[in-house]
Amino acid sequence: MFGSIDPLLLLASLMVAATPIMLAAIGELVVERSGVLNLGVEGMMITGSIVGFIAAITTGSPWLGFIAAAFGGAAMAFLFGILTQFLMSNQVATGLALTLFGLGLAALMGQGYLGVKAPSFPDWHIPLLGDIPVIGPIVFQHDPMVYVGLAIVAGVWWFLKKTRAGLVLRAVGENHEAAHALGYHVVRTRLLAIMFGGACAGLGGAYLSIVRVPTYADGLTAGAGWIALAIVVFASWKPGRLLLGAYLFGGVTVLQLNLQAAGLPLLDVLPWILGLIAALILIGGVVVSRGLSRHLVRIVATFLGFAILVLGYRALGWSFNDQLWLSASPYIATIIVLVIISAGGAPGSLGKTFHASR
Repeated sequence: MFGSIDPLLLLASLMVAATPIMLAAIGELVVERSGVLNLGVEGMMITGSIVGFIAAITTGSPWLGFIAAAFGGAAMAFLFGILTQFLMSNQVATGLALTLFGLGLAALMGQGYLGVKAPSFPDWHIPLLGDIPVIGPIVFQHDPMVYVGLAIVAGVWWFLKKTRAGLVLRAVGENHEAAHALGYHVVRTRLLAIMFGGACAGLGGAYLSIVRVPTYADGLTAGAGWIALAIVVFASWKPGRLLLGAYLFGGVTVLQLNLQAAGLPLLDVLPWILGLIAALILIGGVVVSRGLSRHLVRIVATFLGFAILVLGYRALGWSFNDQLWLSASPYIATIIVLVIISAGGAPGSLGKTFHASR
């Protein structure tokens, strides 16, 4: 049944599909670990996609495009930071407004660039490692931004776990009043975290327009920012789990496209795919956490429950629009994760406004 799908190409495409989500999610993870909830990731991503695309077209360099995208995303995030940290506006409402503003701004800026092809990176792979049979094409023959994204994830893990600045950021996110009482600069810490998150979101958006597509179109991000937000919750605000979550959601996206191209009936394969995902999460969670946790059990139960639901749907003989459900699958998974998984591991001050005068 899967004979028309090349598993090596599927795995290689997974890393590419996961990169923009991973970049946006790791930035949002840092923001939320500082105690700020920024729902404007989608707006920062789409802004980064058009700013980076225009810069890449103008200069002929994809690298300069990514740098410009990082600045564009950081500028949007700075606006969010000013509104929420200095003017004390509501974080949720401001984030949603930022998304709408970013979508409108990108549509306006991109009018003259629709359908234009972006300059690409030259053919590149890691010497020696890229020539290893099977593993080489899957892991070591991607564009440089794939590895930049992995380096950022590793750097964030090291920063949060091993540095004093990371400890301060986590302290601010857990209890901003106590951190302020100890003399830490809560607003400055949060503003820097917000701008870092915006820069990462901009990089993720630029990856879509410069590398993955590679062209600009209205609505290019197609909800990737919302998936990034879900992955942060999915990962319990831990960089290692975030990496696994990004590859999981990237895999769902790639598999969706491959099933569409192969013309395979979704009802025949979806329950087994969900069961496989649940098994991989269970194995990976046990290896990483060295035991079963309530959080892990809930994740596995979510996917298994959805698989049983699909089997029941099929047994009743109800009609099923494969194209519609395949396109919606990343968002269905996002909703399930957000609804079922508790936020027990969230930073204590997440989403709370800090008032220095108190």
